[in-house]
Amino acid sequence: MRIGELARIVGITTRAIRHYHHLGLLAEPERRGNGYRDYGLRHAVELARIRRLTELGLGLAEVRDALADDAGRDLVEVLTELDDDLARQESALRERRARLRALLDDARRQGGLPAGGPLSPELAAFLAGLGEVDPDSPMAAKDREVLALVDATAPPEDRARLMAVLTPVLTAPGALDAVRQVYALLDALAGAGPDDPRVAGAARALVACLPADLPTPRDVGGHALVDAFLADFSPGQAAAVRLAMRLAEEGR
Repeated sequence: MRIGELARIVGITTRAIRHYHHLGLLAEPERRGNGYRDYGLRHAVELARIRRLTELGLGLAEVRDALADDAGRDLVEVLTELDDDLARQESALRERRARLRALLDDARRQGGLPAGGPLSPELAAFLAGLGEVDPDSPMAAKDREVLALVDATAPPEDRARLMAVLTPVLTAPGALDAVRQVYALLDALAGAGPDDPRVAGAARALVACLPADLPTPRDVGGHALVDAFLADFSPGQAAAVRLAMRLAEEGR
């Protein structure tokens, strides 16, 4: 039979058949006198087997190993490994769907997603409390943006550790007043230069209200993240934050 007939029988494209020839997955048949390939039943059986294996999720390299007579692993071993991988994907998918359902439930209760969302439930709860500190503070808004970035990119265990460290910022006695003061001091530096005499006081206030074991932007992302974090700050605000970071590192 011709390649087009074989493709129709097995249910794949002629381009795929030629690709399998190129990879060595399917032996090339002899050619007729007119130059056309002459496929037989054996080719249809092998091609159908390749299709079944690829539909199960095997890559073409794994299919080649499974079909080779001298393969280091037999088909049962390959399929067992594939089954284990699919089980891991199913578990990850169930976890993602559970998080999505929690976000949707929160959105329905609150009439929409929070600014910067979707967020993890833990960070959404923390930011709700942080927003009550000073909802109109530009510096508070920047904090929310950075925390949303960390929430979206950090591994779950790092997010949990960050929330555990940050929780006392809102729950300890007098903590909210300290946070309000820091935001006020930093907001007041909006038009200030790095040599403004208020920079040192703002830096000391910032260090005083933060947990000692709170990761700094440099800890989690290096100098590039620090520069991006401070890019929208005024020179005075950036100087205060950099000084606070240095004081925090020296105090460790």
